Amino acid sequence: MIDRDSITGVILAGGRGSRMGGVDKGLQNYQGIPLAMHALLRLGPQVGQILVNANRNLAAYESLGAPVWPDVLPDYAGPLAGFLTGLEHCETPYLVTVPCDTPKFPEDLVARLASGLEAADAEIAMVATPQGGVMRTQPVFCLMKAELLDSLVAFTAAGERKIDKWTATHRCVDVPFDDPAAFAGANTLAELQQL
Repeated sequence: MIDRDSITGVILAGGRGSRMGGVDKGLQNYQGIPLAMHALLRLGPQVGQILVNANRNLAAYESLGAPVWPDVLPDYAGPLAGFLTGLEHCETPYLVTVPCDTPKFPEDLVARLASGLEAADAEIAMVATPQGGVMRTQPVFCLMKAELLDSLVAFTAAGERKIDKWTATHRCVDVPFDDPAAFAGANTLAELQQL
């Protein structure tokens, strides 16, 4: 059984927020609290250490009470840049990632991903949810072995940025979750109001 103290959590808040008009998504309020704070409160009890990956408003993120690290890659390179930043600052054998804009992800997310990873003897475990009658992977909800750092450094150094292209080079397992609404994110202000 993977112990929670063996896992570092990273909240991915490094995006441009372009679909939300360029605002910093993680700092948008949901029920009176910034989205990133919801993620911190939900993920914190599930992991041993936690950090935030953000590229602007760093002081605002630091005020939430976790270490903040900007992307190690330039130009808002996407979620994979957040994975890389997390791995570079991870001091535990495992890293789990969650996006900053999904305040209702399950409170047993990490335990279930860890169980799936071990059962499949995989290197990466990702959430899969039902969508239109098929199970669809949610790769930003991802538990990985920290030893994958060198692989990701090489992959991104070659100019690659697609999560699924990188994960396809490793032993992966999809871990099914029944409730797609738990993974509903707010990419636009309208979606934030719908939450």
